[in-house]
Amino acid sequence: MSNYLAIDLGAESGRIIHGSLKNGRLQMKEIHRFSNGAITANGTLRWDIVRIFREIRIGLAKGAKRGKIKSLACDSWGVDYVLLKGDGPMLSLPFTYRDERSFQAFARAQKKVSPAKLFAHTGIASLPINTLYQLFDDVEKRPDLIKFADKFLLIGDYITWLLTGQALAEETLVSGSQCWDTQRGTWAWPLLKKLGIPRHLFPKAVKPGTKLGKMLPYLAKETGLRQTEVVTTCAHDTAAAVAAVPAQAGEDWAYLSSGTWSLLGVEMKQPLINETVRKARYTNEVGFGGTSRFLKNLVGLWVLQECRREWMEKGEISDYNEITRLATEAPALRSFIHPDDERFTKRGDMVKKVQDYCRETKQPIPRTHGEIARCILESLALLYRVEMDAMEKLTDRQIKTLHIVGGGCRNALLNQATANATGRTVIAGPVEATAAGNILVQAIAMKELKNLKELREVVRNSFEVVTYHPQPSADWAKAQVKFNGLKRL
Repeated sequence: MSNYLAIDLGAESGRIIHGSLKNGRLQMKEIHRFSNGAITANGTLRWDIVRIFREIRIGLAKGAKRGKIKSLACDSWGVDYVLLKGDGPMLSLPFTYRDERSFQAFARAQKKVSPAKLFAHTGIASLPINTLYQLFDDVEKRPDLIKFADKFLLIGDYITWLLTGQALAEETLVSGSQCWDTQRGTWAWPLLKKLGIPRHLFPKAVKPGTKLGKMLPYLAKETGLRQTEVVTTCAHDTAAAVAAVPAQAGEDWAYLSSGTWSLLGVEMKQPLINETVRKARYTNEVGFGGTSRFLKNLVGLWVLQECRREWMEKGEISDYNEITRLATEAPALRSFIHPDDERFTKRGDMVKKVQDYCRETKQPIPRTHGEIARCILESLALLYRVEMDAMEKLTDRQIKTLHIVGGGCRNALLNQATANATGRTVIAGPVEATAAGNILVQAIAMKELKNLKELREVVRNSFEVVTYHPQPSADWAKAQVKFNGLKRL
């Protein structure tokens, strides 16, 4: 039996997961969890990366008590980064992608480089949250900081640097930054030059499954992990989750990594870059094992998470299971939002935003916790139908099955609604796909597994999934017509 540790960092929480691989089966146990979320500092939204690393060290020390650990690796959310100078820990607390600066810099950058050229250089859909626009904002608003810094690292790579002292950029993580040329497999140097982002900031890129050696001596001593290898996994949490999709070979399936974001896509052999794809706002990111992740970033359970946060602050309700139960009891297919409306990407007043949208579009206004939650969940399901149909046309594929992984796959109401709306079979699970992908990529690096095919076989042998068959009806058909008529206001 081989033991591994996964550092899994999400926008809501961070975890340390222990994984044991034996006879082609993976068993996992969460050994440490801590809350995460943006903090406000001088009117800006930042990540408390110092606290995050402290919690990681606590979790790693717990992991060392579970026996000999073969290796460990970190995955994280994308696009946010830390600026560094020499061996100093950081130059400033990293901004979160939801800070208002991202949206302002996005508009300014597109005046310098057209959207068509941005896509041609990178294969990545232009979203305000992308690293490219955050760095552009630094160049314009904090030029002294950019000149002083000698490197930038995305969050997952930054944690790996803190562990090992090696400043490297893992390809699945940086490919979503819009600073990476997904066709050529290198930094998008011509684009970066046009936006005045200095070349010296960008570290050497490495592939997932690269062995980096042991931790820094003080950390090895502190945690008790003196013989443990640090490797690069799929450092982007979505890439790790997609690697652990329990799909069989073939091209008739899509994946949905369901969490704060909904990442909906298909696995391809190479990027798909053309003007039709750009206008549809699809993106091409690096996957594991030489694959390309053709996907669309959709606002996911973030809208419900923000409503829950407001309800918690008012002392009303906090448990997701209870919220889902109330949603199940609420009237079906009554009111919808368009989750991609820009208002829903920003933090704050989410309940009011949902109600205002329904009012502005002359729909019944959801009032109760259950009505609001059902509105959000059914709207997501209807959005998935629109995007899956579009994806079939863009890729010339017929999608029969949707694999939903991540925390959102526990929501039976959303899963069945998705099957009903899309007319496709939904296979939900594993919930811990990101951690499983993280660990099993490590196992490939450590020569315990051979390739992506074997990795997915282990996933199928190790985790139970739940299948939801579509139950189409005239009501769902009417709901889709109504949803399709909604505008992003």
